[in-house]
Amino acid sequence: MGRLICISNRIPTGANPSGGLVVALGDVLEETGGIWIGTSGEIAEKPAAELREIEGGPFRRYCFDLTQEEQDNYYAGYSNSVLWPLFHGRADLMDIHHLYLGVYKQVNRRIAKLVAPFLKPDDRIWVQDYHLLPLAYELRLMGATNPIGFFLHTPFPGPTAMQALPNGREVCQWIANYDLVGLQAERDVRACLHSMIEIAGASDLGAGYVHLSPRQCRIAAFPISIDAREFQDLAEAEFENLPAGIVKDHRRLVIGVDRLDYSKGVPHRFRAFGEFLERHEDWHRHVSLLQISPPTREGVQAYDDIREETEHLSGRINGQFADIQWVPIRFINRAVPREVLAGLYRASHVALVTPLMDGMNLVAKEFIAAQNPDDPGVLMLSQFAGAAEQMDAALMVNPHDPEQVATSMLTALMMSRGERRERYRSLMEGLTTYDVHWWSKSFLDALG
Repeated sequence: MGRLICISNRIPTGANPSGGLVVALGDVLEETGGIWIGTSGEIAEKPAAELREIEGGPFRRYCFDLTQEEQDNYYAGYSNSVLWPLFHGRADLMDIHHLYLGVYKQVNRRIAKLVAPFLKPDDRIWVQDYHLLPLAYELRLMGATNPIGFFLHTPFPGPTAMQALPNGREVCQWIANYDLVGLQAERDVRACLHSMIEIAGASDLGAGYVHLSPRQCRIAAFPISIDAREFQDLAEAEFENLPAGIVKDHRRLVIGVDRLDYSKGVPHRFRAFGEFLERHEDWHRHVSLLQISPPTREGVQAYDDIREETEHLSGRINGQFADIQWVPIRFINRAVPREVLAGLYRASHVALVTPLMDGMNLVAKEFIAAQNPDDPGVLMLSQFAGAAEQMDAALMVNPHDPEQVATSMLTALMMSRGERRERYRSLMEGLTTYDVHWWSKSFLDALG
C-alpha cells in the first residue's frame, strides 16, 4: 500500500499539530510516509509557484499561500458565501457572483498543479471538505489515476436545494471524479444520490454507486467522531482544575458550545430558555445557561446579524429574569481552550446541542465522553444534527419549536439518575466502538 496524501483547505500548524483530523490521520501518515497539503493561512502578493515544506512535526506537511483576491473569492466568496449556506439549508443567504466561482475553480486547478508532481502511482489521496470539490476533476485532467476519496464535513443538499446553485450539474460532475465520497449521515447519502441523479442525470447502479459519464463513484456514510477515551481522561483531569464556584455551585448548569454561525441555532436556543423561565418560576435562581460562542467570519453581514441578535436576546432575557444573585444566561463571545471546555462539560447537568442543520456536531460526542459515569448529565440533541442518527439515546428536540425545547429542558433537569446512567451507557458504547480511529480506518479501507 502506498502513501496517504491528505489535502485540506488549511494545513495543521505547529510543531505538534492537534485536532480531530490530525488524531484520525496522523498515524496513517506516519506509517505510510504520507503528506498533508493545504493553505498556510498567510496572504501572498502573487500565487505560489510551488509548495513549501513545514519543518518538524510527526508527519510531512507542505503548504502554499493564497493571494488576497483568492482569499476573498475562493474562500470567503464561493466556499463560504455560496456553498456553506446552501449546504446548511439557507439558500436564501447565498451571495452568488460569477467571479467567486471562477476564482474557486482557478484555485483548485492551481492546487492540482502543485500536488501532481508529488504523486506516485500507488498513493491514495484523501480530499477534505467543500473548499476542494473540483480537485479530483482537475487531477484527472492532469492524468492522475490514483484512488481519490473525498469527505464532506457538512450536510449535503437535496435536488430541490441544488437547483438554486447555477452550476449544480457541474458540482455533481466534480463529485463523480472521486472514487469514494464520504458523507456524515445516511440522510446526506440519500440527498447526494438524488441530486446526482435528478440534477446531473447520473445512473443509479445500486448500493450507493452512481455512474456519470465517464466515471463511476461510490457514495456512503462515514460518521466522523472523536477519541472518546482520550477526551474522557482529559475531562476528568480538567474538572479538578475548574474554579471551586463552578464545581460547587448549587445551581444546575446548562451548557451550549457553538461557533456563532446561523446554522447553530443559538438565538432559537435563547428563546427556548426564555420560554422555560417564563413557564417555570420555581426554577429561577436554580438553573443557568452558559453559552460559549467564538466569533466567526466577522464583517460578513449574515454573521454580524446573528451576533447582534444573540446579544440582544441574552440582554433581554437577563433583564427580564435576573436578580442581584443570579444571571440566567452567561454569554461568552470568544474561544475557550479545549481542556477548559472538557472540564465544563463534565460540570454541566445538561448540554443544549440544537443546531438548525449540522453535518455531525462533535460537541454532542465530547459532552457525553466528558461525563461522570456515575452521575452523568443529559444531552439534548437537535434532530437536524448528523449525530442524531447515531446518538438516539439522547433527548431529541426540534430547535424550531421553543415550547417543545422548553418542555424537554424540564425533562432533562428532572431526569432520574437511573435513566441518565442508562442513556449515558448506550451513548458511550457507541462513541467507543465508532470512534475517530474507526472513522479513518473504515474510509481508507473502502478507498483502498
